[in-house]
Amino acid sequence: MKRLVLSTLTATLATAALFSSAASAQTLNIAFADPLSSLDPQLNNYAGDRSVDLHFWDLLVENHDNVLAPGLATSWKATGNDTWEFKLRHDVKWQDGTPFTADDVIYSYQRARNVPGTIATFAGYLRTIASVTAPDPYTLTIKTSSPTPDLPLNLTSVHIVSKHVGEKATTEDYNSGRAMVGSGPYKFVSYTPGDRVVMTRNDAYWGAKPIWDKVNYRYVSNAAARTAALLSGDVDMIDKVSVSDLPRLKQSPKVSVFAYPGLRVLILQPSFREGPSPYITDNAGKPLAKNPLLDVRVRRALSLAINRPAITDRILQGAATVANQWMPAKTFGYNPDVKDIPNDPVQAKKLLAEAGFPDGFQLTLSVPNDRYPQAPETAQAVAQFWTRIGVKTKVEVMPWASYASRANKNEFAVSMIAWGNGTGEASYALVNILGTVDPKKGIGASNWGRYSSPAVDHALDAATAEFDTAKREAILRQSVKVVSDDVGIIPLFHYENVWAAKKGLKVTPAVSDRTTAMMVTRSGN
Repeated sequence: MKRLVLSTLTATLATAALFSSAASAQTLNIAFADPLSSLDPQLNNYAGDRSVDLHFWDLLVENHDNVLAPGLATSWKATGNDTWEFKLRHDVKWQDGTPFTADDVIYSYQRARNVPGTIATFAGYLRTIASVTAPDPYTLTIKTSSPTPDLPLNLTSVHIVSKHVGEKATTEDYNSGRAMVGSGPYKFVSYTPGDRVVMTRNDAYWGAKPIWDKVNYRYVSNAAARTAALLSGDVDMIDKVSVSDLPRLKQSPKVSVFAYPGLRVLILQPSFREGPSPYITDNAGKPLAKNPLLDVRVRRALSLAINRPAITDRILQGAATVANQWMPAKTFGYNPDVKDIPNDPVQAKKLLAEAGFPDGFQLTLSVPNDRYPQAPETAQAVAQFWTRIGVKTKVEVMPWASYASRANKNEFAVSMIAWGNGTGEASYALVNILGTVDPKKGIGASNWGRYSSPAVDHALDAATAEFDTAKREAILRQSVKVVSDDVGIIPLFHYENVWAAKKGLKVTPAVSDRTTAMMVTRSGN
């Protein structure tokens, strides 16, 4: 009997120790919505990729809620109109123990300009850099080809990789984990494409230590599935909460909901491609010889046909605000003189008739089904609005993996993109979705419709070189008016950023709508 008691006591203590160890491990399980194209932090400027990258890699300068903060650089200053000096941290080591130096930054900015296989390059952020040199291992001198007052802001988008590992590595080496030797708060454990990334805390991290020992970062594309996983306890936090699930989550005693104003805008990009398209036909189904979307009257008609308040109220259920331009109100470059776009189907029909299409035509609107919240539903609503004015519209829905590459080639008649405005000011879109496509400069990487305006290109050049803040904002505001008058894009709404987490956890965003483990802390309730 004594032996049995001792045996039972030993087993109980062992079990208690096991549970105690598990509790202290503090594993965080996240279900996220944006798909990953790669773990290579310089391959594609995609939201999902960039959220994951923040765990493993650092930036020279960080952007915290649109305020610049030290990253790998402790300080920076302009020493002339075309010269910047950055002082680097001395206490940073790569996760294999190799010290971080200026050579890593020099290598990173060279590599990011031309990563093989990229379809959404980071080169636009580096477009004005003429040279990067290091007078000593912890000082960086950047010469620009023209005055670039926002250079530190541009560098908040380009991650720094290790030279000694990266120069021998390919994108596949990052995906396999062989090249995942970062300097960030977490270390790579494993990556299962289409499923999850597993990471552990980097105890040697130079910055604030994250509270989570282990993170399971799971890709769950379906919003309802993310909600179910949170409510069942399978995950601790989810992002991009479906508006249809909000009432249930808000009423659950197990869950807290965190909603914040967002910068991301859902827009339509009409194609400016010359000639016929299989996605634009006459009413008999025959491709039109000339693309009607090249006529600003047609683009304006399509924009006027859309009832934006109806979309935000009924589809987004108030978790979005109507957009008349790519930046939301009270942000840098937002133009208050650009008025809300009215819903005027009568005027839309008149414009179509003036453009030579009194009976309309047929059009296909293409949209990803696994990337943007409520995007397919919004596309269906837009299709109905357009059909009512005579532009009979079919919605083509496909996975992001095939959609992105085809949109990038300007295959579609009208594509849909949710643009994150990641730097918090208007030039971010000018560089990426509105500037005339120029791969050598890295301009127009996500300009899927191939919109091109000399006035917009000039505004980008002028804003890039303008040190006076008021003058720079005036330039950006004028570019907004140009794009609005051209109907170069058709803005729909700005998303509200919504996360949900288990009760007792708190989610505080740091950069745009990125989702990271570092955002999640214990709230104490």
